[in-house]
Amino acid sequence: MEWIFLIILPLAGLFLGWTIRWLYARFQLTASEQRAERVKQDAIKEAEARKKEILFEAKEQIIRERNQQERETRERRVELQRYERRVLQKEETIDKKTAQIEKTEQVLADRERSLKTRDEALNKEEERYRAELERISGLSAAEAKALIIKDLENEAKHDAQTLINKIEQEANLAGEKKARDILVTTIQRLATEVTGDVTVTTVNLPNDEMKGRIIGREGRNIRTLETLTGVDIIIDDTPEAVVISCFDPVRREIAKISLERLITDGRIHPARIEEIVAKVSKDISQKIFEEGEKVLFDLGIHNISQDAIRALGRLYFRSSYGQNVLYHSKEVAIIAGILASEIGGNRDLAKRAALLHDIGKGVESDSDLNHAEIGMEMVRKMGEDPRVINAVGSHHNDIEPSCVESVLVQIADAISAARPGARRETLDNYINRLENLENIATGFTGVDKAYAIQAGRELRILVNNDSLSEEQSKDLAKQIAKKIESDLRYPGRIKVTIIREIRIVEYAR
Repeated sequence: MEWIFLIILPLAGLFLGWTIRWLYARFQLTASEQRAERVKQDAIKEAEARKKEILFEAKEQIIRERNQQERETRERRVELQRYERRVLQKEETIDKKTAQIEKTEQVLADRERSLKTRDEALNKEEERYRAELERISGLSAAEAKALIIKDLENEAKHDAQTLINKIEQEANLAGEKKARDILVTTIQRLATEVTGDVTVTTVNLPNDEMKGRIIGREGRNIRTLETLTGVDIIIDDTPEAVVISCFDPVRREIAKISLERLITDGRIHPARIEEIVAKVSKDISQKIFEEGEKVLFDLGIHNISQDAIRALGRLYFRSSYGQNVLYHSKEVAIIAGILASEIGGNRDLAKRAALLHDIGKGVESDSDLNHAEIGMEMVRKMGEDPRVINAVGSHHNDIEPSCVESVLVQIADAISAARPGARRETLDNYINRLENLENIATGFTGVDKAYAIQAGRELRILVNNDSLSEEQSKDLAKQIAKKIESDLRYPGRIKVTIIREIRIVEYAR
């Protein structure tokens, strides 16, 4: 029996456990179904509420759109009514004007008929009076007409000549006043800095012992520096200073900067001098290009070749009577542009020609031509406008100006050079320089008179025809030119012109 009990007891336990698990699962299923039912009911309620809300919003939207449409319809109806009233008013006005025009046309037609009748009567009277006048005067109508026309013609010519004379006088007065006003306005609008340059440069030394180091053993340092830079270095009794002299401002600047760097570095020997001069030459070359680009940018001028930019940049180191040539060229361009604007000329072309007018001074050339001729040839090779070429060549009257821009460049050049403060050369120095030129010429045998003209750029000499032959006159011109080169210091080139006249006089008795 025990073993039966042992078998039944586990089976009963298993059955009881399965029954409990089944009841629990049934209970859980029922609870889940109840929750699902509640969620379903809640979702249905929420959907119903959302549906009602959407329907309500849709109805409100429809009502708003309907109201908006009704309002727009009313506005359009009002606008149409307003347009209709305007059209009716215009139609009424047109009808009134049409009636008035018809009435006026009727009046004019009546008046035209009346005038035609009167015209016919006047023509008959005119014919009668003309016949009577011809009988009394003894002249036909054609002859009287010709006589009257001749009198009127003479009177008209007299009045016209009087009027022309008056207009010419007024035009001359007005032209002079206008020219003065334009020049004064141009000068007033000009605002450029005044700079001055000299042909020598002083370099300060830390002490007098540095002079010996600059000279070097047996003068090798100073010879190397002078050879590489092409300048004269003057070492005298001036304390703590040396003087660099050279007419080429670029070389003078290279020598100055090189010497200053050598003094700062302290190592002064031929190899170091060569190295420093090479570096400074490269820096100066770059500065020349930058200065040329800068002035082109300031003036708004484009399409200039690299060689022309470098030639302009070299003008930064050139001076004319103490006036920096690059600043002078820039100033002339500004003045020429203002003048061209005032008189209706080509402003851009005038500025371009004025900037390039002294470019010949910046060209490295050993030619015997003057700077105007060199510059004219250079701008011709650059493919510039013929008017620019003419302006560059004629700014010192070496050739005749062919356009108004060339004349403007001449005027602007004169204003820039003549304005107070532009050039440091005083009147006494100017007169002395001209007198020295004339005295050199008059010191030669056979010279009657000598005149320095064009600010000392040309020396005209009148020689005695009996004392000098043509060959002797040519030789005299060469001698005077060499004498000027050896005795005087001057910028640019001086033209020596010998004038030898033959005058033959006979008397008829």
